[in-house]
Amino acid sequence: MRLYHHPMSSNARRALMTAIHLDLPLELAEVDLMNADDRRRLAELNPNGKVPVLADGDFLLWESCAIMQYLAEQVPGQTLYPQAPQARADVNRWLFWAAQHFAPAISVLTWEHAWKGITGGGPADPLEVARGERDLAECAVVLDAYLAGRSWLSGEALTLADFAVAAPLMYSERVQLPLGQYANIQAWFARVRQLRAWQETEVTLIGE
Repeated sequence: MRLYHHPMSSNARRALMTAIHLDLPLELAEVDLMNADDRRRLAELNPNGKVPVLADGDFLLWESCAIMQYLAEQVPGQTLYPQAPQARADVNRWLFWAAQHFAPAISVLTWEHAWKGITGGGPADPLEVARGERDLAECAVVLDAYLAGRSWLSGEALTLADFAVAAPLMYSERVQLPLGQYANIQAWFARVRQLRAWQETEVTLIGE
């Protein structure tokens, strides 16, 4: 299987962390998102023009959480994606929450504080920053309360839910995400950062 990715994509990092934790070998193909030819070839694999994309023979799969689920299904006996219906539904809940709520809020701030300047988009827009901070605060209250008394997001052990929610936090220091007051999030994220899968996908972010 081949994973088309970029090391600074938090979505791609979700998928790569899953493979590393499962000891599932992948052929990695890095896509230069600033290169027009690479972007054109990426669009041939994914009509959305985004990474990651997983190629398993002739089967092409995009959307990071779907890739995470597919990778987990390749490993008999794995526990990242539990088989029991309610346990699996709980993991799915956090995958969807991460994609629909948490990551979009963070992406506003990473765009305004990092990528906008790098790509020549000009200075941060205070109104957009305020919107991102407001949306992130709403998510953080939910996440912090849920993590009270828990080591991991779903059940008693690490699951895909933790990788999905943690991945966008790779930019927490670079863009100074306003999450310092949420002790439960900080404690949980510290646990995630000790994982081999997190450490092996750590990169130096642009601007650091």
